[in-house]
Amino acid sequence: MKKGKAQSILKKIMATRGMGQVVSVTFGLIIICIVFGILNPIFFSSRNVSNLLRQIAPILIIGIGQSYVLITGNIDLSIGSVIGMSCMISATMMTKGVNPWVAVVITFFCCLVVGVTNGQLVASCKLPPFIATLGTMTIARGIAQIVNNNYNTDAIGAAANGFRNFFYYGKILGIYNTIWIAIALWLVFNFILSKTRTGRYIYAIGSNIEASRLSGVNIIATTTTAYVVSSICACTVGLITCAISGMGTMDAGTGYEMFAVAASVIGGVSTLGGQGILLGTVVGASIWGVLQNGLQFAGAPVAIRNIVIGIIVVVSVLLDVIVRGGSMRKKREKVISDSGEIKA
Repeated sequence: MKKGKAQSILKKIMATRGMGQVVSVTFGLIIICIVFGILNPIFFSSRNVSNLLRQIAPILIIGIGQSYVLITGNIDLSIGSVIGMSCMISATMMTKGVNPWVAVVITFFCCLVVGVTNGQLVASCKLPPFIATLGTMTIARGIAQIVNNNYNTDAIGAAANGFRNFFYYGKILGIYNTIWIAIALWLVFNFILSKTRTGRYIYAIGSNIEASRLSGVNIIATTTTAYVVSSICACTVGLITCAISGMGTMDAGTGYEMFAVAASVIGGVSTLGGQGILLGTVVGASIWGVLQNGLQFAGAPVAIRNIVIGIIVVVSVLLDVIVRGGSMRKKREKVISDSGEIKA
């Protein structure tokens, strides 16, 4: 009886949308870790594992935001620039004597404006998400540059030590706070995506936006929610970046939109919308981090690391397109066959 119940639970878990892809990439992650561990035993040292988890955490955070947007069938190219804007706005205010936590609140508000703008441009104004977020990407980077008159900031000073400890250097139960922040955000946003009506709406508009509209789903509000989540995640990573360096840098976050897409699509989030789970994003971010860390230990130059990650992203998206295309074709054939118009 117990065995049958365990099998039933396992079958139910595997039936979850996107779980098959998660299992596949998890197996791949294990293989990669074993290979790098054999190449260099230091890879599994406690110090390296701790640093690796802290390296993965920001990628997981922005991957969560990008996953929300991708599941709606859209994309957010402004993530990297929002990170830079967050880093510069918060650091500039702190160097001007503003209380660090007041600076954090104001920074979050500024980043939320970008998220809302993205959602409105895509859902209300019907702009293609690539164009809309390309525009806000440029604007956000411009704000990052102009906020301190086209200069990086000075050091944020000893008054911001509490801020730096909270976002990066501090530990709770021997685990760095950055990792705890990533876990907390994952738990919150995974609950919203998997257990709430908002989450169901996000999947619905990614699967079929017209059917969702006819079913009464508020397309504008749901799409804007996804982009706001993306901005919250990007803002958080910007604050982490500021805490790491202890200053604001105008080019902070450059290229991070690529990292966010990589974490999402490697973990099984479909670029075609309507499919993927945040558990997969954890695995995708881990694969990215492990590859970067392992290839660094192996002595591979940055260029090779970037090429490897790029190839993996392209292959992941290609496989998704092939699999989704085959599934949709089978569904159409079944519908036609059931209607009696064509006998399969």
